[in-house]
Amino acid sequence: MGSLLNADRPPLFCPGCAHDRVTQAVDKALDRLGLAGHQVAMVSDIGCSGLFDTFFNTHALHGLHGRALTYATGLKMARPELKVIVSMGDGGLGIGGAHLLSTCRRNIDLTLLILNNFNYGMTGGQCSATTPANAKVASGFLNQLEVPLDACRVACAAGAGYVARVSAYHASLSEQIAAAISFNGFAMLDIWGVCPGRYTRRNTLTPQMIEADMARLPPAQGVVEENRRPEFGSLYQARAAAQPPAAAPHQVTVTHRAPQSGRRELVILGSAGQRIVTAGEILCLAGLTAGLHATQKNDYPITVLRGHSVSEVVLADEKIGYTGIAHPHVIIALTLEGVARRQALFGALRPDALVIANHHLQLPQHAAEQVNIDFKTAKIKSPDWALAALAVLAERRQAIHPAMLHSALALRFAGRVLEKAMDLVARSARLA
Repeated sequence: MGSLLNADRPPLFCPGCAHDRVTQAVDKALDRLGLAGHQVAMVSDIGCSGLFDTFFNTHALHGLHGRALTYATGLKMARPELKVIVSMGDGGLGIGGAHLLSTCRRNIDLTLLILNNFNYGMTGGQCSATTPANAKVASGFLNQLEVPLDACRVACAAGAGYVARVSAYHASLSEQIAAAISFNGFAMLDIWGVCPGRYTRRNTLTPQMIEADMARLPPAQGVVEENRRPEFGSLYQARAAAQPPAAAPHQVTVTHRAPQSGRRELVILGSAGQRIVTAGEILCLAGLTAGLHATQKNDYPITVLRGHSVSEVVLADEKIGYTGIAHPHVIIALTLEGVARRQALFGALRPDALVIANHHLQLPQHAAEQVNIDFKTAKIKSPDWALAALAVLAERRQAIHPAMLHSALALRFAGRVLEKAMDLVARSARLA
């Protein structure tokens, strides 16, 4: 097929860098396998090895440090016909170690090339997960406190189907890369090489020393017999095809007409336990019954049962591209925690906007019309405040009207819960 190297962006590394040898070997391997550029995807992350996606005329994806295997997995699942090759340094190996374990366990058909030069070459020569304990690096004594990672032993233990340790200077490098790419499952090559820009300024390391060091380690030469099993992607497709078909999504029948046209932005500000998210969902369902497009964004802390709870809803008669809200048409303000979370929105309210507020709250100054509700006098409990406010909103025919709200409740609830919700809405409508 010929070379797939990018003539417009030729490989450029420090003189003597092992990565250049790997780049050339990958190109020869692709040629040996007869692969065209459209049949290959190069996935990389950060570091000198992260330049690989620019050096080849193939599909390419460049991502965050240590995360390349996650992108490659998604890419392979979506496009199983592609040969997906991941280039990663020993820095990315350490940062994304958990992703390596998951990929080994899955045995998905990816080829991982670890360009292992024993340090963070791009960022200053600090120690990485594979730095020998006796090496001198830019991070002082830190490498003396940790055992260097043997990627091959880890990969074998985690279930990888093909694992090999190879020198970047070995004459068979391109053949070994081709064999790894041809393997139907997860294949990992731990490729050792010299970093002249950083590592060998403080340490002596030659191709001969690399070969000697490799000889002292347990062999890793290709197929791991005890890990032979079906490839993840094909197994997944077979199992998925055997599953019963998923139920069709529920269809919402358009039975109403919205009280206003255009885009309407609504924000509900409350606290945990007040069913704020549910109220936002009911607003969306109400919009759907009038044929509107709807989006909902929720904001609450990790505590879930304590703190603010905010729901932002956009209803529009055209497709919604941007879901942000800068000038809401409606704010429902129930508690101080929610108000504090979106305090700046009040200053952006226009005179034709509406605020439905718990009458106990001191709100920031705003230009909108305000309707106060005394929930306590109305004997409405805190978990029901948001739905009661929706009833007031519907009575005032802002964004929704009562029939839309009733249809939304019937879509969301059933039985006794629906009866109680309808009764609450009927009682709350008088508060408008």
